[in-house]
Amino acid sequence: MRVSQLFDPTLREVPAEAEVVSHRLMLRAGYIRKAAAGIYTHLPLGLRVLRKIEQIVREEMDAEGGQEVLLPIVQPAELWRESGRWEVYGPEMFRLRDRHEREFCLGPTHEELITELIRSEVRSYKQLPLLLYQIQNKYRDERRPRFGLMRGREFIMKDLYSFDRDEREAMVSYRKMYDAYARIFRRCGLKFRPVEADQGAIGGTGGSHEFMVLADSGEAAVVFCPKCDYAANVERAECLPRSVRTEAGGEERILVHTPGAKSIEALSTFLNLPKHRLLKALLYQGDEKVFLVLVRGDREVNEIKLNNALGGFIRLELAGPETVRRVLGAEAGFVGPVGIPDDLTVVADLEVPLLSQTVCGANKADYHYLNAVPERDFRLDKVFDLRMVEKGEACPKCGAPLEAARGIEVGQVFNLGTKYSKIMQATYLDETGEEKPCVMGCYGIGVTRTAAAAIEQNNDENGIIWPVAIAPYHCIIVPVGAKDAQVGETAEQLYWQMLGMGIEVVIDDRDERPGVKFKDADLVGYPLRVTVGSKALAQGQVELRARKTGATELVPVAEVAQKVQGIVQKALEH
Repeated sequence: MRVSQLFDPTLREVPAEAEVVSHRLMLRAGYIRKAAAGIYTHLPLGLRVLRKIEQIVREEMDAEGGQEVLLPIVQPAELWRESGRWEVYGPEMFRLRDRHEREFCLGPTHEELITELIRSEVRSYKQLPLLLYQIQNKYRDERRPRFGLMRGREFIMKDLYSFDRDEREAMVSYRKMYDAYARIFRRCGLKFRPVEADQGAIGGTGGSHEFMVLADSGEAAVVFCPKCDYAANVERAECLPRSVRTEAGGEERILVHTPGAKSIEALSTFLNLPKHRLLKALLYQGDEKVFLVLVRGDREVNEIKLNNALGGFIRLELAGPETVRRVLGAEAGFVGPVGIPDDLTVVADLEVPLLSQTVCGANKADYHYLNAVPERDFRLDKVFDLRMVEKGEACPKCGAPLEAARGIEVGQVFNLGTKYSKIMQATYLDETGEEKPCVMGCYGIGVTRTAAAAIEQNNDENGIIWPVAIAPYHCIIVPVGAKDAQVGETAEQLYWQMLGMGIEVVIDDRDERPGVKFKDADLVGYPLRVTVGSKALAQGQVELRARKTGATELVPVAEVAQKVQGIVQKALEH
């Protein structure tokens, strides 16, 4: 490809709308253009990157026995109602009606459609296992689409669905996909960690792992153990209860005036007590039910854990002021567990029973109780791990202090069990003729998000630094010195030689200053740059520069194509 013919409209200024590095650089380097909020056009360079990621995904899926299909984007509402998820997705689902007023949605995911396909076509255990995947657009009406391809309303995703005869075979499929994902992201040149994750709206009763590309700009927080292989999303991370030393229990509970001390911070300051001596009490509403939730004052409630512990509500949120007043007769900030109605369920974190004494709200404006003791002064109906993990806590596997990092989720694997197959009756007949539900798994990779995550992890002040495997082109040839005929002829000869060797190469044949060509090459992120200049050429050499390291060397003209080919081949080995 010649740069003079390449449709690559670069920008010199940083677009005001771009908040993260990948968004800024993809706009500036001419990879994408915005069509609407969260919806982007992929230009030639950007599409080449996506196709390379897709090819790596296809190769690894096929290697594990996956078969590619293509499911409809427009999905009938009846299937989603059958699975019970039509309302679960809520406003994130794009919904539409046809001319006959039949309801449809634009597919945010495809569990329902693939399950319907299997229940229609699979009859016998001899047809299992099955691994079916597709790569296509998905649609989710994000409330706040942002960060370019990181959180869009239209995106490209690979989703594979496994169907097995039992849990044992389902775990074989799960392990296949887990290992394949690790190979995919290694081949893409990414630094990543698989972490334990929550099932979310996909559901299921089995395990789940997210594959996180580590980057400071990541939206997700993860913890990992430097001593063993434990890693988890903070929403999923197991928290070991830690007791703290307090005064011995037994002292009488005392009502104290705490004017204006509505927050843990204000109460700690007012009473001159550490936050771990205080009790945080929050009224939550799950659909139509209300719960009083208790955690230590220095902890934060993990709403994912809370919802899972309570059985999974479509909508779980802090109760509003009116609900707090109706249920407890109190103002927010002074809520507590003492003297509450008998029909109000109290849900406590594992650390709450370890408190020998604590300070809690008195359900009376500007008042708290001192010396409140769990079980003596208030009941604990249910006790679970309900809090957010913190850096430095003990690893639940080996006890070493956990470390924290930011990550970008690029893939997730789910063991679904029979969540969909039972309710949608995707069954098979086993060897004895008994009808059984298929055991399912689902496995997703965000193709567009992987491209953005690669940039978040590989960039500098000059632009993108693509890993070789997913770079739009491997090498750019830059002739400098337009008046020197030998420079132009040598650049052309190298260009055609590299093309003949299978190297993905471009030549910057524009009538531009060398500085402009070099800046554009760095911005776009070509892994290798061959500069053909009259001074080096007089010695029979050209300059070879690696974008990642900045290392530059002079190489004989006769050897540079083979050297470039060797570097590319080594980088692509897997």
